[in-house]
Amino acid sequence: MVSKDQTIGGVIFIVCIIVAVFYVLILFCPQLFWNIEYMLHPQFWVIAVPVFIAFIAVMGIGAWIGWTMATTPPPKPIEEITSEMEEKKEEEKAPEEAEEKEKPERKKKREK
Repeated sequence: MVSKDQTIGGVIFIVCIIVAVFYVLILFCPQLFWNIEYMLHPQFWVIAVPVFIAFIAVMGIGAWIGWTMATTPPPKPIEEITSEMEEKKEEEKAPEEAEEKEKPERKKKREK
């Protein structure tokens, strides 16, 4: 069963990938959307390349976070974790109590 967090992670991943692809299409194939006269100016590329690198890096980080959320199993409920911790404490106490019971018997044997 897919948890709410995994669903949100999948949506984040898909949205980041779609936005990044759309940005690449707009930047490198603008004739699909509008006039390309602005691309002839070198000043455009001085600004466009660093912005492109930064934007793709941010979308990549967002996609990675979404992927991690989507593929990480949901955590155990708090009640289950606390019950496991209590069981471990009881198991640790049982051997200690047994040793304490044996100690007086050992003392008696040593005294004889």
